[in-house]
Amino acid sequence: MAVDSGRIEAAIAEILAAIGEDAARPGLRSTPKRVAQAYTEFFAGVGVDPSAVLADSVASGGLGELVLLRDIEFRSICEHHLLPFLGAAHVAYVPGERIVGLGRLATVVATAAARPQLQEQLTEQIADAIQSGLAPQGVLVVVDAVHGCVTARGPRQTGSSTVTMASRGSLSDPVQRAGVLAMIGGPS
Repeated sequence: MAVDSGRIEAAIAEILAAIGEDAARPGLRSTPKRVAQAYTEFFAGVGVDPSAVLADSVASGGLGELVLLRDIEFRSICEHHLLPFLGAAHVAYVPGERIVGLGRLATVVATAAARPQLQEQLTEQIADAIQSGLAPQGVLVVVDAVHGCVTARGPRQTGSSTVTMASRGSLSDPVQRAGVLAMIGGPS
């Protein structure tokens, strides 16, 4: 489904009026259009299956014991407050019969993040997409993010970040998982 820019523009103009602002004043005149453009980008992953980007995987030929892509930067929008959260995902998998280009792992993260989201769900969706798209022996996803709803409102904890983790298959084993976590290192 395509984003309805006209509806977003009208809604933003209404929000501006509701807070006592004049959407027609020079500084705000283009704001509804800018927000609609931003929302089109922010929510480009709505209705898109992140595992679909892994469809062009290739036979692994027994390559490697582990693939780890660290520090995949992303941004998402918290579904509770529609405020951004920004962070890095670390994605590891133990190849089964298929591997994929490393850029595809970053695309999985970006696709799953481009929708109203909770970090916990995002972490699980990335792991599920890799599991279903590649059928690896194991998957581990660690996400470390800073949330606008925590830093800019409510508790205003500007120095805090949230870390979530999801594992599948062989990387659910505590010893295997600990080895990958050591390679990832501390929070970004």
